[in-house]
Order: sequence, then C-alpha cells, then structure tokens
Amino acid sequence: MSDNANLDATLDRLVAWYGDGANGTAPNRAQWHALIQRPQDQAITLINFFKMRDAAVYPAGNRQETISGEEAFARYADVSVPTVERVGGKFLLLAPFEFSFLGPEEDWDLVAIGSYPNAAALLSLLEDSGYRAAYPHRSAALARQKVLACAA
Repeated sequence: MSDNANLDATLDRLVAWYGDGANGTAPNRAQWHALIQRPQDQAITLINFFKMRDAAVYPAGNRQETISGEEAFARYADVSVPTVERVGGKFLLLAPFEFSFLGPEEDWDLVAIGSYPNAAALLSLLEDSGYRAAYPHRSAALARQKVLACAA
C-alpha cells in the first residue's frame, strides 16, 4: 500500500472512530492529518482546556443513568490516565482552571497538560481499544473543550 493510501486509511479509521470533528468533540480530518504528518522524532505536548456539563449528555441509547459531567469525565480519566502512561506519555499538569491572567477572559474547569515522546505514542493512545471505549464519557462530560498542540 502506498504512503498516501496508508495515510488515507489511517485518517478514515480515526474519523470513523471519533467522528468528523463537526461537533467539537474530536479533531477534524485536517487536524488528524497535521498530527500524522508532523516530524516523528519530535515530542508533542497537548494543552487541554475542559468545561464540564452539569449533567453528562450521552447519545440516545448509549447511557440510561443520569450522572454529572464530572462523574462522566472521571470514568474517562480512569482509563485514559493509565493508558497515557502505558504508551509512554506523562501528565505535566492536571489542575483546576483559576483565571485568565493575560488576554481575553476564558471560563474553564480543568486544564490538563500531557506530553508524548512522539506522534506515534499519541496515536497509539488514540488507537487503543480501551481508550476509544472510554472516549464517549469525555464527549458526554464536556460542554466544550480546546486542545492545543505544541512541539516539545
């Protein structure tokens, strides 16, 4: 299979698993492409900003019980934190958001900064079946999110 065919197959698989990014719960195809195409020997750090819902919102038929956004996010974190570490990543910070110190005011609940030795390690997290199974808890938990990628 050619490199372009492999790239397209990987992009198709990620979009099928996580969605097309239109609702803000996952990267869009161009963002997935940027991750895959970055230098493979370069570390990557993700700065995550999370705003929780009061009550988690699961797709129809997915969850019957009513739980808080924080509880849904905790269910995601119970799987994601050890999986991040297993693939070679580490958390540099996991803390409540306090205030905007410079620039426009923003309103977040939690900031998480995770670092990975390379894009392959991050992709192995995102391709992990247990992580993918837990990801709907993240989507249900969050009213909105912002994730910034930095070369590290």
